[in-house]
Amino acid sequence: MKRNRSLIFTMSMIAMGSVIVSCKKLEKNVYNDVPTSNFYQTPAQIAAGVAPVYTALTPLQTEGVFQANEASSDEMIVPTRGGDWFDGGKWQALWKHSFTADVLTFNDAWGNLSAGISKANFILNILNGLPTKPANIDNINAEVKVMRDYYLFYLMDMYGNVPLVTDFNTDPSKVTTVARKDVYTFLINDLKANVPLLSVKAASNYGHMTRHGGFMLLAKLYLNAQVYTGTADWANASAAADSVISSGLYSLQPSFLDNFAVVNEGSVENIFVIPFDKVNITGNQIEAYSLNYNSQFTFDLLGQPYNGFSAPRAFYTSFTDADARKKMFIVGQQYSSAGAPLTDKGTGLKVFLSPYINELSNPADSFKFAGARSIKYAPEAGSFPNSSNDGVRFRLGDAYLMKAEADMHLGNTNTALTLVNAIRRRAGVPEWTSADLTFDNLLAERGREMAWEGWRRNDLIRFEVATGTKYWTGARLPGKTQDPDTHTFIFPIPNLQIIANPLLKQNPGY
Repeated sequence: MKRNRSLIFTMSMIAMGSVIVSCKKLEKNVYNDVPTSNFYQTPAQIAAGVAPVYTALTPLQTEGVFQANEASSDEMIVPTRGGDWFDGGKWQALWKHSFTADVLTFNDAWGNLSAGISKANFILNILNGLPTKPANIDNINAEVKVMRDYYLFYLMDMYGNVPLVTDFNTDPSKVTTVARKDVYTFLINDLKANVPLLSVKAASNYGHMTRHGGFMLLAKLYLNAQVYTGTADWANASAAADSVISSGLYSLQPSFLDNFAVVNEGSVENIFVIPFDKVNITGNQIEAYSLNYNSQFTFDLLGQPYNGFSAPRAFYTSFTDADARKKMFIVGQQYSSAGAPLTDKGTGLKVFLSPYINELSNPADSFKFAGARSIKYAPEAGSFPNSSNDGVRFRLGDAYLMKAEADMHLGNTNTALTLVNAIRRRAGVPEWTSADLTFDNLLAERGREMAWEGWRRNDLIRFEVATGTKYWTGARLPGKTQDPDTHTFIFPIPNLQIIANPLLKQNPGY
């Protein structure tokens, strides 16, 4: 694994140097002093050439995209602890859905996604301008295009009407927003054309977008068709998810948390991941964001965690004690790695993590210990703030639950029940009967299975649109009242982006 990560890192650095040089002086057309006419001819050169579209993934794991989608949902809360974690009120605004276009998290997410799209367009521009193209040019183009679709999917999902730029030479002064349904149609057509050209799972393409990663992206689009276009498409959602399940290339990892271990490249369930390394490929910082300051001594970390992200009370208590997935959170008295009870040096209080957060802000010292903390990505001793756990973007468990949801809408309840019960058996909890198979229960099961993987906002909105139950806009504790309308289904286009490009039109309600 270390060798693979080093190769990815080396190729990424070569390619990143190429992008920087070429962006500054496009007329020179050089790749680390290799003329473009001689580039993209060997497997190593091709790997280096497409690497920037993958390096753009790293901030998606724990930064703006993740934070906006999770801290606005019912499964992650970031309370203000004394003077910590107020940050201009943005975390409370995300939780309460009182956010505005000035929340910088939205601008960070927009920028990260746009960077991925721009890098894809740049690579395609270089590739297709080569005088001598590689023999597998169609396959390389397909991989880069599907990665562009991946970034564009998130942009459209989060912000609705967004720019649709597919040419590197597009004049930035003429970029406007495109209707969400039209972006959806483009994505469906582009994926249908390119996914069949992608390679299937192999050791050599670990960390790359493969054919079944493409099918997962198609499934996500079809599953949310009613949100994006007003018309549901459950049949295609079921079929796309089934393309992954029936491939036989993936199976449920026997131990759920092994999918997120420090060394998790051997997972038989993970379909698309971001390779991380605590030194060379940084960006997986979720445990640093979540763990209490004193957890440094529990997990032998090199620095002090930030004591921020927590699971709300209602979400944490949705797990039964028998559920193996509940072990992704830590609560109660904390201990050093040697087994000694921890006491906070600053306050003299026992480090006892309460699973209950009953307010959004509290100056009391004890509030520093409120909230269940995530160890879904196993903390890595000798690391901080970055860990080497590869970031899971698509995995088979999600395909099971997506197909189950689509099949419930189609009336195929027996198939749905079989899929959900496979997930529940792995978790060690009782299987459901047909009476248990309700949309309320399925959404809760998705929460337990997919917690903190970045899908909760997407799930809550889709279930609300399909059923009418106010999963996203409804009131919740602590401190969130019901949204006055559904304009919060999409985030505001960041004001900084509109200042930079006045042709962007702000979303309704903001």
